[in-house]
Amino acid sequence: MSKSYKKVLVVLAALSLAISNAYGAAASAGAPAMTADEMTQGSKIFFERCAGCHGVLRKGATGKPLTQDLTMAKGTDYLKAFIGYGSPGGMPGFQSGGELTEKEVDLMARYVQQTPVAPPEMSLKDIEATWKVIVPVKDRPKKQMNNINLDNLFSTTLRDTGEVALIDGDTKEIIVRLKTGYAVHISRYSASGRYLYVTGRDAKLSLIDLWAKVPNVVAEVKTGVEARSVETSKFKGWEDKYAISGTYWPPQFVIHEGDTLKPLKVVSTSGIASETNEFVKEARVAAIVASHYKPEFMVNVKETGKVIIVDYSDLNNLKTTTIDTPRFLHDGGFESTKRYFMDAANASNKIAVIDIKENKLEAVIDVGKVPHPGRGANFIDPKFGPVWATSHLGDDTIAVIGTDPVKHKKYAWKMVRQIKGHGAGSLFIKSHPKSKNLWVDAPLNPDAGVYQSIGVLDINNLEKGVTVLPIAEWANLGEGSKRVVQPEYNKAGDEVWFSVWSGTKDKSAIVIVDDKTRKLKKVITDPKLITPTGHFNLYNTMHDIY
Repeated sequence: MSKSYKKVLVVLAALSLAISNAYGAAASAGAPAMTADEMTQGSKIFFERCAGCHGVLRKGATGKPLTQDLTMAKGTDYLKAFIGYGSPGGMPGFQSGGELTEKEVDLMARYVQQTPVAPPEMSLKDIEATWKVIVPVKDRPKKQMNNINLDNLFSTTLRDTGEVALIDGDTKEIIVRLKTGYAVHISRYSASGRYLYVTGRDAKLSLIDLWAKVPNVVAEVKTGVEARSVETSKFKGWEDKYAISGTYWPPQFVIHEGDTLKPLKVVSTSGIASETNEFVKEARVAAIVASHYKPEFMVNVKETGKVIIVDYSDLNNLKTTTIDTPRFLHDGGFESTKRYFMDAANASNKIAVIDIKENKLEAVIDVGKVPHPGRGANFIDPKFGPVWATSHLGDDTIAVIGTDPVKHKKYAWKMVRQIKGHGAGSLFIKSHPKSKNLWVDAPLNPDAGVYQSIGVLDINNLEKGVTVLPIAEWANLGEGSKRVVQPEYNKAGDEVWFSVWSGTKDKSAIVIVDDKTRKLKKVITDPKLITPTGHFNLYNTMHDIY
């Protein structure tokens, strides 16, 4: 975690304690007592483990609200059980999974009953003050200076060390580990394939030059207190020109120079919610995708249920189009033609379909409980034609949606199948144009037998149901939580990579499965692979292949 964020945590803890002391019965009547040190520790854990789903101000979105009136009514014993052992609806068991000790669970049960405090805001001037160009553009190589097959490069998040590991997809060797932000959420490659952008949950954005003899961080900037998203300009003629980053706090997005990360424009996303017409301060930026049709970004604003389409062709006269959808927008990806953005409003149990060519809402589709597709999965259904699929945090189903309004019009924008997977608590689902398999994880399921395995279905025989593969068992790691997360294909589409994610003191691994045979092909184990979670293949990510 960055030094600047640690300072923020200390400030927040002091503010929370001051509010409790100053207002007494009015602010925290009946809340359990906590020391300043406990508040600091609680702030740190909440940021690392809880804020992403429940919000900085604890008003909820993907996760339920944890406002003081609700948490105090539940009481410490109830909260300890819920935090420690989770629920089938997608809440992981932090004690049973090994992420928190019994003492830490008790601390957090008391912490969420205290008064939440908003972190500080950040202006363009504040952001610019954190900006560093480590290697100027003029000093960077003019051509690729290494022998890495960049098309088959993987960027793997090492969550708790604040690093990414670049792994050669051909040799399966770790090329380099690079210091970035804490718990990198997204790795995105520039349209040319030269640069890699990664953003940590602590809102530290890093730019990595993949052409260097050994790829290295060449620029960085801190865009806020908490972040989840980064994307780059992809429209023809604008390759590598801009990057856009979105923050959870402050609620805003920032447009940067593509090759230096210099902040150019900051736009607030606080505003009126689509369904309630109420003002929302903590309107967080979730997924961002770049159009292949126009010089535009699609920005998901979680709490307001709005997709902001940002035209980056003229930053001085910035034009935006706002599309109202159900709340609370989270992640999503394109269907196979890349014209329609399949957008998960996960707390509303819906998928919104955005036509990015016409800039309008095309459809809203009811699916299962809390859809969480990542980018989703595209494939050809033998009965319904081109489809896109999502799995769910809140139930064990897979929703398959028709996506061809031309040749399969009667199935378009309808849930044509609802398939039973191997468990709730899924974060990612994935396929590939050259594959006949559909892979789905369930790392947040409270049952170890579920979260340590992967489900796979035959696209040509979906009625047969899911086959469960014991990925963590194949890794042969010994003790640890061993959560299996994020199927990711290599460029060729014949291998699927999985992270086996354990605690910082346990062994973790990358498990590679032969896509055709579904048999174990390779286990990458290395003491340097500490808490691996997401991993992103350069070619597939750059071209939106999933």
